[in-house]
Amino acid sequence: QLRAQNQVLKKGVVDEQANSASLKEQLKMKDQSLRKLQQEMDSLTFRNQQLAKRVELLQDELALSEARGKKNKKSVEPSSQLSQEQKSVFNEDLQKKIEENERLHILFFEADEQHKRLEAELRSRLEVLEMDAAQHQAVVDSLTKKYTETIEKLQTDKAKLEIKSQTLEREAKDCRLRTEECQQQLKNLQAALGSRLEESLCIINEKVPFNDTRSTRYNALNVPLHNRRNQLKLRDLAGQAMAFVQELVTALLNFHTYTEQKVQIFPIDSATDTISPLNQKFSQYLHENASYVRPLEEGMLHLFESITEDTVTVLETTVKLKAFSEHLASYLGFLRKILPYQLKSLEEECESSLCTAALRARNMELHRDMKRLTAVFEKLHTYVSLLALPSTRPEGLLRTNYNFVFTNIAASLHGFHDILKDISKHYSQKASLEQEIPTATQKLITTNDCILSSVAALTNGAGKMASFFSNNLDHFTTSLSYGPKGGAEFISPLSAECMLQYKKKAAAYIKSLKKPCADSVPYEEALANRRVLLSSTESREGLAQQVQQSLEKIAKLEQEKEHWMLEAQLAKIKLEKENQKLKNSLSGHLTETIQEHSVLPNIAEQKKETTEKSLREPIKSTSLVFNLLNINVVCLNFSFQAPDVESREDLIKTHYMARIAELTSHLQLADSKSVHFHAECRALAKRLSLAEKSKESLTEELKLSSQNITRLQASKLFCNDELMTTKRSYEDQLSMMSDHLCSMNETLTKQREEIDTLKMTNK
Repeated sequence: QLRAQNQVLKKGVVDEQANSASLKEQLKMKDQSLRKLQQEMDSLTFRNQQLAKRVELLQDELALSEARGKKNKKSVEPSSQLSQEQKSVFNEDLQKKIEENERLHILFFEADEQHKRLEAELRSRLEVLEMDAAQHQAVVDSLTKKYTETIEKLQTDKAKLEIKSQTLEREAKDCRLRTEECQQQLKNLQAALGSRLEESLCIINEKVPFNDTRSTRYNALNVPLHNRRNQLKLRDLAGQAMAFVQELVTALLNFHTYTEQKVQIFPIDSATDTISPLNQKFSQYLHENASYVRPLEEGMLHLFESITEDTVTVLETTVKLKAFSEHLASYLGFLRKILPYQLKSLEEECESSLCTAALRARNMELHRDMKRLTAVFEKLHTYVSLLALPSTRPEGLLRTNYNFVFTNIAASLHGFHDILKDISKHYSQKASLEQEIPTATQKLITTNDCILSSVAALTNGAGKMASFFSNNLDHFTTSLSYGPKGGAEFISPLSAECMLQYKKKAAAYIKSLKKPCADSVPYEEALANRRVLLSSTESREGLAQQVQQSLEKIAKLEQEKEHWMLEAQLAKIKLEKENQKLKNSLSGHLTETIQEHSVLPNIAEQKKETTEKSLREPIKSTSLVFNLLNINVVCLNFSFQAPDVESREDLIKTHYMARIAELTSHLQLADSKSVHFHAECRALAKRLSLAEKSKESLTEELKLSSQNITRLQASKLFCNDELMTTKRSYEDQLSMMSDHLCSMNETLTKQREEIDTLKMTNK
């Protein structure tokens, strides 16, 4: 700016200097011409004086000659002829002198006039030039003052610029150092970015099969960022809207109910006379108002309950708005149904004999207001149904039109408030006129007061709703139209529902992550244990089968235990009988033992039958062992003598107990081996199935790996192309940075040159 002012001042000074030089030249020329004229005038005056002196001399000479002629007239008669010739010569000379004098006088007069005129002109021009010179001098003084000020200012600017130039030089040095550092960092970053690009490309090719944000279908399933403050704000706004709707519902219920009472008592009271069929039908329809008005409150309550802190509230997810729109449509149908009856009722009231002209005018105003009220509800229903479209058919309303719809809803609510104010004013005038009717009853006055109070409540509620919607219009437009990252909108209500399900799963997963984890087995150990469990006999299924078999064995052993207890009791009874028989007769021991041998199997068979009936399971091995034991006892009784009965019994008992223990151990060993072999066979079968499954999985992995190899080869080519493009882009960036550095150097050189020029100009 100072440079521009300096250039302008320089140009102005040069122009003024040129003007002053031209004026000085003109002034010199004028002075020269004035001096020439003065010299001519002086020469003319001198010549004029000479001529005047000569004329005087000639006149004196003439007078002397005349006087001499008179005196010497007589004496000079002879010489008169000579003098006469001289006179004629003198006269001619005098005549010439007179003519010359006259001509000179004319020339002098003309020169004098011309001189005076020229002098006047020159004086006027001199005055003008003096004025111009004074003005120019003032301008020159002001310019000199201004130039001195500018010079001082330029000197200060010069000092500042010198300081600035020094700082710029220091900054230039710093910039050079920083550029070198930046170039070094750029090289390092280029190398790091190249390596990271290769790593990221490898990770993308290996881990990311596709980018779901590129497709709107898949991106609509992504859960957007949760804005808890936004959800709380929307819930608060929905609560306020629900309170306003409840106020409006209460006021509408009161208005329709008191209107029904008004129809039944005016212009004809139903208690004293029958009202017209039109009013009867009208009151019948008005009596049904609760079934149409109450659902509005319920729909708004359901909408409020659907907006929680954990959900994502957008127009695509607010499915309860459709129900509220349907309830509003049913109430609009109710208003359309009662509108003709209401208009006809007002017309019938105007035709009544009690109706005055002023009351008739008020009724016609209400006639127009009711039509406007229904039209406003139609507008509101239209825009609310448009807002409900994204939750059912998202193509019916684009997101770009959300602001338009919300603005029209706010305008409709303000129109609704204005119409209710007009209705309140007209109803108050109508009520005051009806009170002046002589036949007006107290019931009519109270009904009118109730109607006025309900209309006032409606007006206040509508005003609150309109102001509330207008104040939060921007919040509704922005908060109800956000979606997944990188996507413009949800493409369908189904995708929005799936998104909410994914959000619940994600919230549950995050909640589960916040729980403290129990002490777990290390990963490597768990993998080893898993392999063991899958391949060993101690797997879960094998253990369950072993537990089942062991339970069955326990049950069988319990049954055998009971059987052996019965057998032991029988053996005790038999032993007692044998002891008695041995005491009674030793001679008949053989026959008695044979008889007992025949009796004992019968008793054993009977006991077996009872145990089979009770337990339903045959036990052959134990009964056969016991029969063999009895036969051996009988045989040994034949071989041993009677006095050694007790010792023989003890030996036999110990022998057979050892034999039984050996047989049971062999049996248990065989059972355990069979169980072990069965488990091993089952484990081998399981291993075989796992090997087959692993074979199938390995074949599938082989196929996938071959496909991946081909895909990786293709992606390698693609990555090479991308790397070339990125390399080119980095080279372009480097060239741009180098150009930028060159431009910075050029600007620095220009600044230095300007500083030098300013220094020179200041000098």
